[in-house]
Amino acid sequence: MPEVKSESLQETSTNNEDVIVSYKDVKKSFGDVHVLKGINLDIKPAEKVALIGPSGSGKTTIIRMLMTLEEPSAGEIIVDGKNLWHMEKNGKKVPANEKHLREVRGDIGMVFQHFNLFPHMTILENCMTAPIHVQKEDKESARKRSIEMLEKVGLGDKLENYPSQLSGGQKQRVAMARALVMRPKVMLFDEVTSALDPELVGEVLEVIRDLAEEGEMAMILVTHEMDFALDVADRVIFLDEGVIAEEGTPSEVLEHSDNERLQQFLHRFRSSN
Repeated sequence: MPEVKSESLQETSTNNEDVIVSYKDVKKSFGDVHVLKGINLDIKPAEKVALIGPSGSGKTTIIRMLMTLEEPSAGEIIVDGKNLWHMEKNGKKVPANEKHLREVRGDIGMVFQHFNLFPHMTILENCMTAPIHVQKEDKESARKRSIEMLEKVGLGDKLENYPSQLSGGQKQRVAMARALVMRPKVMLFDEVTSALDPELVGEVLEVIRDLAEEGEMAMILVTHEMDFALDVADRVIFLDEGVIAEEGTPSEVLEHSDNERLQQFLHRFRSSN
């Protein structure tokens, strides 16, 4: 669990309406390996932020901590004014319990590299499961919204199909619909095209582009699709060796930066594609 001090929780949380997610000096180590070395990052409501950087730079760790799949070693993460990994007890800040984690991360959705669909359920049932069992929503309401989200990602004609009957791109779109059904304020995308055949990448990126244009959710996208980041993101963050080495608009970072490490990364990336 992250290091905590004894001060009141209110002293370190934020009620800034212009920030939906805030990382405050967040660090993460796996044994002797320091993956994140002090991340300070604010995400605004509806902002689209692309995280880029070499393998091992900490991109995925950043979003996995927000989804409570990894615990920070130190620092704080604030979600919509609520401290994610800490809670208040008897006027003091203490490590969060599972109930607190579950409540705060309820505003966050995540789409993974691999689809993680239930193979024995239709895609409609895959989308309905979480709102029924997690949000305690009635079945008919969950069904109606699941159909709406599947139609949004272009799969309204596949409701009764099973995952085995779908292409990889279609499965990834089901995974997006499943996350959207939960009405997240923040959506996390972890290199969602990396497991797809090249000819299927475009259909998934097009759905994300459409979601971004709607503008309702904040998005954090770990991606190696530089042209996509240039087109969709409001801000691009380059991570290197566990720190934010460069950040700015997509044009500033991807086209006009003189950061040597970033230029080396982009050159290697472009040479391999």
